[in-house]
Amino acid sequence: MSIATLNDIFYAVIDRDHPRVMMHRQAIQWVPISARELYRNVAGVARALANWGIAKGDRVAILSENRPEWTTADFACQLLGAVSVPIYSTLTAEQTAFILQDAGCRIAFLSSELQLRKVQSIQAQTAVEKLVVMDPVETAHAFSMADLMHEGPQSRDPELDARAFSIVSDDLATIIYTSGTTGVSKGVMLSHGNLACNIEYSLKGFDFVGDQVSLSFLPLSHVTARHVDFALLFNGVTLAYCPFVDQLAQALLEVRPTTFVSVPRVYEKIHAQVELKARAFPKSLIFRWALSQGRAHQAEVLAGRTPGSPLWNLANKLVFSKVREGMGRRGQVFVSGGAPLGRELAEWFALVGIRIHEGYGLTETSPVIAVNTPLAHKLGTVGKPLANVEVKIAADGEILVRGPSVFKSYWKRPEETANAFVDGWFKTGDIGNLDSDGFLSVTDRKKDLIKTSGGKFIAPQPIENSLKHNAMVAEAIVVGDKRKFPAVLISPYFPLLEDWARNNQVPFASRADLVANPKVQALYDGIIDDLNQNLARFEKLKKAVLIPDEFSPQDGTLTPTMKVRRRAVEERYRSLIDDVYAHAEATHVVGHVSG
Repeated sequence: MSIATLNDIFYAVIDRDHPRVMMHRQAIQWVPISARELYRNVAGVARALANWGIAKGDRVAILSENRPEWTTADFACQLLGAVSVPIYSTLTAEQTAFILQDAGCRIAFLSSELQLRKVQSIQAQTAVEKLVVMDPVETAHAFSMADLMHEGPQSRDPELDARAFSIVSDDLATIIYTSGTTGVSKGVMLSHGNLACNIEYSLKGFDFVGDQVSLSFLPLSHVTARHVDFALLFNGVTLAYCPFVDQLAQALLEVRPTTFVSVPRVYEKIHAQVELKARAFPKSLIFRWALSQGRAHQAEVLAGRTPGSPLWNLANKLVFSKVREGMGRRGQVFVSGGAPLGRELAEWFALVGIRIHEGYGLTETSPVIAVNTPLAHKLGTVGKPLANVEVKIAADGEILVRGPSVFKSYWKRPEETANAFVDGWFKTGDIGNLDSDGFLSVTDRKKDLIKTSGGKFIAPQPIENSLKHNAMVAEAIVVGDKRKFPAVLISPYFPLLEDWARNNQVPFASRADLVANPKVQALYDGIIDDLNQNLARFEKLKKAVLIPDEFSPQDGTLTPTMKVRRRAVEERYRSLIDDVYAHAEATHVVGHVSG
């Protein structure tokens, strides 16, 4: 079935008339939402918006964690031709005010009393006329979304359906504000056609048969999560909503999803936790033996086959199955996007029998540019470009894209829009290459490339991903732009480091004590030395700076989608970084004088 608008997706879901389109947790059980309930809920909200004067082109904000009401509000906007504006629930009042003001939102859907209070504190600075709250909240200043949904029709509404089918592919569907890892947040204008054609092509090669369930836990304010949910709904997969990432482990065990789509950071945490649990003797011996069996049959896993070797089957029974049990046991399709996965991490998961399909895209490309599929998969790449997308590599290595899923412009920013294109091709800002088989690889962000004072260019992401594959490293940021040599900031994986410290009689009263200990510094120096064996001379890291903090969206070091804000991290630890180079310079001068 060809789709031209998001409304085509909605009606495909409704016409399928499935008794369990969505699931959400209420108290101690997961409650299903049928296609008929979804229609009633969406139509009820759409009628309310229409009665409030919301028409085609009007902007409506959605500020909420993942839950059925998020998608309900989004579909209600699309049926009317209104433009939904997602806002991360983790943003501050000031950041929220900027988006509401910039987009000119008239209505705001809010998840909770906390979000209500936040928006009320800045509402006077915006054009927001009405607030709708998803949680039961006692207030005279907002409408209950539950009431709006329950007032929806029990059967199809011909007038609403006709209005929905009048929407065409060129109509604006959403304005998504970029997370701002490299600068000021911009509103990306995506049409129904941009999103619909990307959804239609991105899952070609994937086969969803039978009772399929996926956990919706990546923030729906991010284009990747929203795209995935639309695509899975269109393909008949049930969505189970998990509002907070700290509920993910429990939700995996309860829902047991067949499809798992995540960002690399979650895969990294799973890897680190498995390594932590397998450290003790004799588990460690069994674990390492199992990995050796996985290594012997890795090629079969990456080709999509289950190894038939008796030794692999034993390793699977003793170890690999336990990893999958923690992820719900029923996983059939595993996908990673939103940031580079890291080759070593993908290899490790293949060792334990899990093939991860890595993809690549940007908000401006709706988002998927390329993705590995069960039919075309190559480790270390982000797959082949979608059939309706053209990709070429510029002379400086930048990935250029054009096609129907590429956005037309940034909201009210003509100059930035013009700068984003060259001869009709969108400049992704990423460095990469296409191999002879047509698979795309992404090396790094163009703006993140480090140029040493000696004129050598270093791509930090592959180095950082190699470091993060060590279970002792939670996060790594390579620094050294315009400096004589590269160094690295390391945020340790503290559960594992604290366990190591106790086993090695390293006393500590705090994380600051821990990272300052010479034995701990020596441990991480050893990790750096091992990595340096595989790096070119100009890439070799001369110093590891251990920091006593974990990165998080709350402190501004991570985006809401768990990507590192490199500039924010460098600014936060500027004095530590400067000290490294000042000390090196002083040592060099002293050595030169004494020599």
